[in-house]
Amino acid sequence: MNYQLLLVDDEVHAIEGVKSDLDMNKLGITALFTAFNIRQAKDIFEKETIDILLCDIEMPQGNGLELLTWVRENHPNTATIFLTSHADFKYAKEALQLGSLDYLLKPVLGTDLEKAIRKAQLHIDRNSEINRNSKSHQLWLKHHSFIIERFWLDLINHSTPSLPAAISEQVERHHIPITDESVFLPILISVQRWNKGLNRRDEKILEYALKNTAEEILITNRSNGICFQLDRGMLMIILVANRGREWDYGHLTEACHQYIASCNGYFYCDMSCYFGRSVESREMADMVAELRLRDRNNVAFVNQVFLHQDSGSAHQPIKLPAMSVVSSLLKSGTREAVVHEVEAILDNLVRNQGMDAEILHQFNQNFMQVVFSFLNLKGIEANQLFGDEESRRISEIAVRSITDMLAWVHHIVSKAMNQAEVVKETDKIVQTVLAYIALNMDQDLARETLADQVFLNPDYLSRIFKKETGYSISDYILLEKIKHAKELLSQTNVPISSIASSLGYTNFSYFTKLFKKYAGLGPTEYRSQFGNVMKS
Repeated sequence: MNYQLLLVDDEVHAIEGVKSDLDMNKLGITALFTAFNIRQAKDIFEKETIDILLCDIEMPQGNGLELLTWVRENHPNTATIFLTSHADFKYAKEALQLGSLDYLLKPVLGTDLEKAIRKAQLHIDRNSEINRNSKSHQLWLKHHSFIIERFWLDLINHSTPSLPAAISEQVERHHIPITDESVFLPILISVQRWNKGLNRRDEKILEYALKNTAEEILITNRSNGICFQLDRGMLMIILVANRGREWDYGHLTEACHQYIASCNGYFYCDMSCYFGRSVESREMADMVAELRLRDRNNVAFVNQVFLHQDSGSAHQPIKLPAMSVVSSLLKSGTREAVVHEVEAILDNLVRNQGMDAEILHQFNQNFMQVVFSFLNLKGIEANQLFGDEESRRISEIAVRSITDMLAWVHHIVSKAMNQAEVVKETDKIVQTVLAYIALNMDQDLARETLADQVFLNPDYLSRIFKKETGYSISDYILLEKIKHAKELLSQTNVPISSIASSLGYTNFSYFTKLFKKYAGLGPTEYRSQFGNVMKS
């Protein structure tokens, strides 16, 4: 069989390098086309039949993933090989060699390029010959996968009602390969955690790699099916068969475990797979909703395969354990002791099979109540202590899983108990406030502003401030400003209006009146009597 190949890269030397490495006669390539951007590539697709697309991922006028999306919709029989200079995707090269698509790391070795093209050719040949006698499989191959994806997404998201008449209308209109004898097995794949920091772009590329690997491992030649992205970090596999078929759950479960292990090793993520029960198309939306709920409630286990279980035997209502021990340990124990007690409570809930998203949420509420009571006792303002970006980020995902909850517990206990230790040393707190006042004489030094600097309740700060200095906060600030004004009047020629402004007084008359009240003289008289600066 002869093949036509299109090479797309915005770098001229990259294209020339690949062309020089290709032995076209040896590989059976009858025509080689080149393009430097997506627009040129689309023009070639409109004129020629392209069997193999060799495409750079990163290009200034649209990336390779965008081109692949267009190719899948308009030329679904084209096999694609990606080029990338992103070193982090070496693992993708190894992982995706399982399938028809490959990732090649620039600069491309000639032997690697030849192997990738050979694999693409095998993929093309296999798809042209596989299961020709299977009417159902021919239907799946006949239609573009994106049309089928759209059908299922509309049904799952209720854009298409789950009514036989509405479904039949869509099936007939779009020639969806579903018959009266069709039944479906949904499998939800959920990424529970990325174990490496990723920006959204890298995450999308990895999600694409996860999808391709799932198609290769979980959708075999012996069963028809489709895999598509259901949500961020969430894939849906729908397998199809004729009514009365027994699904090979043993083989499918083993394949899911293999898939999870591959993703753990190559894609830096933890994930779990959830099997639904065999359903008809009209039952799919409800079944997927149930799988989503199971994933949301799975807060304790990662990298697992869960077979379908009827929800008829609901857990008995669980009473959360009292948090009195945690409260006592916060007051008199160590950080380690508090965390250990929380871990024991959560572990007990998991072992008794009573942990789900709702229980974890309730536990978090009770735990935070104990922490807030502790902070209130110490006069510490929780919103100030935990108002930083890191605290917000950790708290937002705390109820997603037990692992995330324990990260939040470690964080909040450490900050709360550290601040409580600081509060014990009243003199240090007051010294911090005094230093802030001295550096910000020109600001509005409200007691709330000062309390924010040491994460304390304003009333509590006022009490310890007066105990340490003998002055209320407002009296101390006023006396310090008068003292500073005296120094400037007696030791400098700075205009009196500028002195008033530097101390936060925009009303000159008010400053003059206030100064005279506490100094016994007006600013002008004070400078005349006590000024030490020689007039120029």
